[in-house]
Amino acid sequence: MIGKSMTEGTPWKHILRFALPVLAGSLLQQLYNTVDSIVVGRYASEDALSAVGTTGSFTFLFLALAMGFSAGNGVIVAQRYGAGDEKQVRANASTGILLMLGMGILSTVIGILVSQPAYTYLVDVPKELLDMTLQYFNIYALGLVFQFGYNIFSSILRAVGDSAATLYFLLIASVLNIGLDLAFVAGLHWGVVGAAVATDIAQGASFAAAYIYMTKKYPVFRFKPKEFTWSWGLAKKTLFTGFPIALQLIVVSFGLTFIQRAVNGFGKAMTASFTVGQRMEMYMNLPCNAFQTTLATYTGQNIGAGKPERVKKGAYQTVFMSFLMTVCISVIVWLLSEKIIALFKLSEQSAVYCGDHIKTIALINIILALYIPLFGVFQGTNHGAAATVVATGALGVRVLVTYLFRYSDFFGHTIIWWNGLFGFGAGFLITWSYYLSGLWQKRSAVKDQSDRE
Repeated sequence: MIGKSMTEGTPWKHILRFALPVLAGSLLQQLYNTVDSIVVGRYASEDALSAVGTTGSFTFLFLALAMGFSAGNGVIVAQRYGAGDEKQVRANASTGILLMLGMGILSTVIGILVSQPAYTYLVDVPKELLDMTLQYFNIYALGLVFQFGYNIFSSILRAVGDSAATLYFLLIASVLNIGLDLAFVAGLHWGVVGAAVATDIAQGASFAAAYIYMTKKYPVFRFKPKEFTWSWGLAKKTLFTGFPIALQLIVVSFGLTFIQRAVNGFGKAMTASFTVGQRMEMYMNLPCNAFQTTLATYTGQNIGAGKPERVKKGAYQTVFMSFLMTVCISVIVWLLSEKIIALFKLSEQSAVYCGDHIKTIALINIILALYIPLFGVFQGTNHGAAATVVATGALGVRVLVTYLFRYSDFFGHTIIWWNGLFGFGAGFLITWSYYLSGLWQKRSAVKDQSDRE
């Protein structure tokens, strides 16, 4: 066996054991992103914090491509692993690695070329923040190949049951990023440039660590330069499987871009506040996202092994665990909200906005915990398009109500965070309607060998 299979035993135990390292790794990632913001806010300026924060919606577009297509390749590898087909596991991994590294290089070129019009006209960054925003993003974009590479290595490892490995890589990246932030921003006073350089170096380190670990521990993934093989058929399958997942995340990126545009319309205080509020929102979303990733692998392995009955049982257990964890984190964030806000050295007005934002989201985001994990079931059964439809509908509702009510007497600027109640509520209804219909079970079996070449 290559790694640990989740096709035997009690579902929730396998799922929890797999999800905890994913959750811990995501927590580390959020911690170093948070420290990045704290250091910039305290040792550069609130404008610098706003500039870094306002890049988020556009940088997430490239992260969506990296995560989506890597996850697509991971689903295929998980299915072949569940079926015991080691030859196809190796072939799909090789093609996936080459594909994602190529996409990473292309994304750097495209990102730098379109950054100015994107931030000027699409995101509508305030003029006084535009130069710093472009400085940060263009340097950050140089490290996109590392981001794509890290994601494909992590997806392959998770596909064969090794979720703990990503925790080690992110630990390296987190410690390095925090140290370099303090050196470049607090010590050398490089501002947003220092923050971007620190991020690139940290991502490069996690990329290298992931590659070394994968090739050392798993002989099946030990590719010498001449042993990498390319298959157009497998590349197309990765793109086909990953496209709905990537599209779901791209939709999120564009939705957040329009919400960021609305945020910027309320002034710099709101922009700075939203940067911190989003950071806290990410913490509250950690459980449901980790369980979504886990359930995709769990589902893929069990479908590949011809055990669809285990998927339903695992799905209900996963949603319950996601709900419990999210409630716990939300309570903690609510109780510590004032102390958290103080870390970022926000202005008085920004702090007021941020406090309202965090407390509202702490209530609303519990809805996400009740349906986001089911996206993993859809992805693991090659029905990722369903998750895309849900994401599109939910974000469409959020953007619509934001622009409808941003100047209303009842909501006003608070619609920036209350929009989640409408969007997530719609997502919950659509997701559970589709899941209970059983449509995701159709055409979920792994295709014949002839279809994989």
